[in-house]
Amino acid sequence: MTPIDHYAVAGHPVAHSQSPFIHAMFAAATGQALRYGRLLCPLDEGGFAQAIRAYATAPGGSLGEFASDAAPALSGPARGCNVTVPFKFEAFALGARATERATLAQAANLLRFDDGGWLADNTDGAGLVRDIEHNAGVPLALARVLLIGAGGAAAGALGALIAARPAELVLCNRTADKAEALAARHAGWAAAHGVRLRVAGLQQPGRGFDVVVNASASSLHGGGVPVPADSLRTGTLALDMMYGAAAQPFVDWATTHGARGRDGLGMLVEQAAESFFVWRGVRPDTAPVLAALQQRLAAAAGKTP
Repeated sequence: MTPIDHYAVAGHPVAHSQSPFIHAMFAAATGQALRYGRLLCPLDEGGFAQAIRAYATAPGGSLGEFASDAAPALSGPARGCNVTVPFKFEAFALGARATERATLAQAANLLRFDDGGWLADNTDGAGLVRDIEHNAGVPLALARVLLIGAGGAAAGALGALIAARPAELVLCNRTADKAEALAARHAGWAAAHGVRLRVAGLQQPGRGFDVVVNASASSLHGGGVPVPADSLRTGTLALDMMYGAAAQPFVDWATTHGARGRDGLGMLVEQAAESFFVWRGVRPDTAPVLAALQQRLAAAAGKTP
């Protein structure tokens, strides 16, 4: 009997995560036998690193849901984990090696527990760009893009957004110093891709963007929409990286002002598919998983999708 590889999503909080459902569907569709669960990590200093190292050496048997009908579950090694808020910067520091996109972000949402040293990667930006261009059907090339936030989510997204070659990308954040530092780290990358990258204040980021992405913690903490309505135009794609109830105020605000409001559910599925590929070398089809997840969340909310 072949031991089943373990994976998990690590964060705080993590009980709400849909990643186990997503990866179970990916595994079933691709014939990959694995277990994927949730790992709640403590917020105290050093607690995240300690929890990840403990998981990597002895994954809990109760973690994850068996994601294949091929064989009964037999506990095997931990092969990696996804990382969510608030640990993406700490996760990057745990990698003995890092991909170019993780290095650019200085943040990781994925660890792969390679025998020769852990790999830190960041699939957030790839997932976001895929969702915008493929699922929402909005080309980023030559567009004007506003990215709100300068934390781990924005850091993971910025490099991929630049690589899509918009004409202009404006970064705004409540703390100007963080936005300036993030932009400075990406200045060479932006120049190489012919993208005008600048930093602006939340109150005056600019008007009439083609795409507005909220990567700030405003939705997570129930805060108001962080930018004025004139940052939108009719038809702007306004995407909040959160999904479900947390993203609804931003989505409603965008729709009220003539934009196309969108939550981060598609991004969640697309970045998960990229993670699955990094771990397993197989790229799953995302469309049926996104449709199933939308139905699952709508049923949980008592709504018709």
